[in-house]
Amino acid sequence: MKNVGKLFFRTALLLLIAGLILGCFAAASYVWPGFLKSQLGFMAMRPLHVSAVLFWILIGASASVYFGLNQLKPNELKSSLAYTQYALWLIAIVGMFYSYAVGDFGGREYWEFNPIWALPITLAWIIFIIQFLRITLQIKGWPVYMWMWLTGLVFFLFTFLEGYLWTIPYFRNALITDMTIQWKVNGSMVGAWNQIIYGTAMFLMDKISGKENTGKSKLAFAMYFLGFFNLCFNWGHHIYTLPALPYIRQIGYAVSMTEWIFFLRIVWNWKNDLNEIRNHYSYFPYRFLMASNFWVLLNLVLALFMSIPAFNLYSHGTHTTVAHAMGTTIGINTMILMAAAFMFLSSGPSIQSKENKAVNGLFWILQISLLLFWLSLIGSGIHKGLWQMEQNRIPFAEMFEQLKPWFILFFIAGLGITLSLGGLAIHLLGNKRKNTF
Repeated sequence: MKNVGKLFFRTALLLLIAGLILGCFAAASYVWPGFLKSQLGFMAMRPLHVSAVLFWILIGASASVYFGLNQLKPNELKSSLAYTQYALWLIAIVGMFYSYAVGDFGGREYWEFNPIWALPITLAWIIFIIQFLRITLQIKGWPVYMWMWLTGLVFFLFTFLEGYLWTIPYFRNALITDMTIQWKVNGSMVGAWNQIIYGTAMFLMDKISGKENTGKSKLAFAMYFLGFFNLCFNWGHHIYTLPALPYIRQIGYAVSMTEWIFFLRIVWNWKNDLNEIRNHYSYFPYRFLMASNFWVLLNLVLALFMSIPAFNLYSHGTHTTVAHAMGTTIGINTMILMAAAFMFLSSGPSIQSKENKAVNGLFWILQISLLLFWLSLIGSGIHKGLWQMEQNRIPFAEMFEQLKPWFILFFIAGLGITLSLGGLAIHLLGNKRKNTF
């Protein structure tokens, strides 16, 4: 059943390439207003980009779990369930692209397509959970990554369904309640798929090291419970600007501050990580995991600032929030999924060949481009945040024109990300050699 995992991963990589191209088109609208307006326009290109990237993450995470399950319990995957899940995903993908192409919107943030296409996603996820439990309930003494996978699977389904409460008039007609639920869902849903992806990272670390102590250590389980705690309550800092009860914001702030534990843990282990680089540097899955570690550090610092109410007043609704989202989506989630893709789809750990030297170059172009991309969004976000808090502020159009240098850097860096990350995806799609894993 390795072919099921490969099928999911190859589909996910195609969606990643589509998301990158659409992202460049959307970014071009900032530099050249009205770009492709007669064909799609920014109103369609942005949600197309967002949905394609979301599907890359969700289907890539599904592929990683399938590969992991096949390693834990070989030949136990039920093909009928896996291919039914895949067919439902295809229906949702085609429906999503069709919905945006004909201007049939109607959904909410991140899921702006017609809500009818949420049904196959829901059914696919339920089948995924059934498949997971069929296999894992046979295993005793679960390592931490299995708990993380299960937590992510269950909570994603819960938050995804919660995100469609707005289709019920009782919730849709209460503006504050509706906005609170939507913003809460957006925070919790990210935490849910992070559990799946971070669990995949733990699984990969066990496989790379050749040991199983990482997934069963006390520290790993302590970090899992802290992450689970954040998943349940960290969303409170997403609703600072809404007139919610004070204790909700206070809990959200307190929970956000527990992320300092993650920060201190990363710094404390940094020396050990540097020592491990000498042993595993030539292995691409390890290098992508190290890159994700670096981006966890940067995004955690930014997230901690955004969790401070006074700073949040300036950052909310600006490109600073987008920087955090992009740093998390590309810097953390995508790096971990690329580590998994190189582990499961590629065959060689060496970077000495001419082909893999090119891959090494693409890896570093990606890291540099992403850093410039991230900084450009923060720079434009700070500029807009200061503008929107001024008493005698200049007109929006004039302020927007002042952001042009940041947008040009944003576009150029975005092209670098597209070429490098797209090149890595094409390399994986074209890899026909037998996987040694």
